[in-house]
Amino acid sequence: MARISFSIDSDLPSDTVLDVATDFSENRLRYWPNIDPKVYEVHSKSAISADVTEGSALLGGIWAREAYDWSEPNTVRATVKDSNVFQASGTWQLRVTPRPDAGCHIEVLNHRQARGIKGHLVGAMLTLMGPSLLPKQFQQTLDIVAREKNSGMHPAPKRLVEEM
Repeated sequence: MARISFSIDSDLPSDTVLDVATDFSENRLRYWPNIDPKVYEVHSKSAISADVTEGSALLGGIWAREAYDWSEPNTVRATVKDSNVFQASGTWQLRVTPRPDAGCHIEVLNHRQARGIKGHLVGAMLTLMGPSLLPKQFQQTLDIVAREKNSGMHPAPKRLVEEM
């Protein structure tokens, strides 16, 4: 499966983007509309990590249990632990750099390896459509957060750090 990387500049503060990426409350389903609520499960979370199963209804259901880690400043990394379409050890990484104008620069790297027939089908789809689709999906999340921020709602409240 191809490595897909892209970058986006946003007017949102870098802390807001990082908060949204590491918010594993019920808000996650609102900010990340491609996550299927039937699959979403938080197994554990701490101040710098989470063990989460996420997926979509695409092709009859795609899911991955991933270990999220944000111990490195300005970076969130998810490593596949188990999945019905990806091999263990595939990664997704988000790096956010504050800009002088108060916005931020966001770099995303998606590098997962296919597993099984369905995984190879997903891999082929991502290779063909991922470079244009993944940035659009990420921009959709940023737009949701910006709308909430502009409407006076406080997007992605700071994570409540609690051990599950």
